[in-house]
Amino acid sequence: MSKIFVDACFGKETPYTPVWMMRQAGRYLPEYMKVRAQAGNFLNLCHDPKKACEVTLQPVDIVGVDAAILFSDILVVPNEMGMDLKFVTGEGPKFDNPIKDEADLDKLIGGEEAASKLTYVYDTIKLIKEQLADDKALIGFTGAPWTLATYMIEGEGTKTYNICKKMMYSNPKLLHKILAKVTEVVKFYMEKQIEAGIDVVQIFDSWAAAIEPSKYDEFSWKYMVEIADYLKEKYPHIPIIMFPKGIPAFLDKVYGNFEVFGVDWSTPMGLAKEKLGSRYVLQGNMEPCRLYSKEATTECVEALQEIMGGKRHIFNLGHGILPDVPVENAKHFIKECHRVSKK
Repeated sequence: MSKIFVDACFGKETPYTPVWMMRQAGRYLPEYMKVRAQAGNFLNLCHDPKKACEVTLQPVDIVGVDAAILFSDILVVPNEMGMDLKFVTGEGPKFDNPIKDEADLDKLIGGEEAASKLTYVYDTIKLIKEQLADDKALIGFTGAPWTLATYMIEGEGTKTYNICKKMMYSNPKLLHKILAKVTEVVKFYMEKQIEAGIDVVQIFDSWAAAIEPSKYDEFSWKYMVEIADYLKEKYPHIPIIMFPKGIPAFLDKVYGNFEVFGVDWSTPMGLAKEKLGSRYVLQGNMEPCRLYSKEATTECVEALQEIMGGKRHIFNLGHGILPDVPVENAKHFIKECHRVSKK
């Protein structure tokens, strides 16, 4: 595996600061769209280890990142728990059977039984490891329990989170039961990813900002920490990246046994360094839309390097790369990160 990337996750000195890019499998790449068309639909692509392996490797081979991120989707977890997942063109993922009450929750498979159904993910990891260069790392991932639960309760993406937040305040006991059940599945899911060969774990909490600060630990962060604790006890050599999006107001509340904290683009890197830099390696946090301009990209990369000084930092975007970003601009970002980190 990539010693440089993994060493950087543990805060060790490296020849340069490594870089990888958000957005699984380089969905901005024409090569990805070709494979996606061959698969027929997004879920078919997730279920096909050979094609999922191919699109995982594309950003490494074409753009030159220091780590690959496993191609899959966070919602394969509730799908294999027994929820009916479909991806609707122009609308995104939908569940036909969202959780409304405890009876709905009781119908779902939990624990290792559910995680064992995700064999196509583990087969994909094994294929990737056979083909991935020795100097590149493979990042596995999962959605945080709160992020997964929002889809499971709302039935689709949402801007208001009103259904799951109604449950948070009017029936917190049920929401905690949902979160606990999802957490148990995720523990086994990530353990099986590690056993299949991933080098780094990342836990995304894409909808962290939907929770008010006084409730964030109770309904999200503590479940992420529980997963990290479970994995660290068994696999202390595997770095864990926590990435909660949009929580600059919560930085003082961050705790846990993990190595890397992902900083989103709305959080000033200087603030994250002040609050967390002594305890965790920081990852991020360029605004993805800067990739539309090479000049804006260089400006941000140089600013990040000045703030971090090349120490305890992994270059990355502050969230997902957009599909219409020019490939040459993505390559420019990687080259600039390597350039400034070698100074």
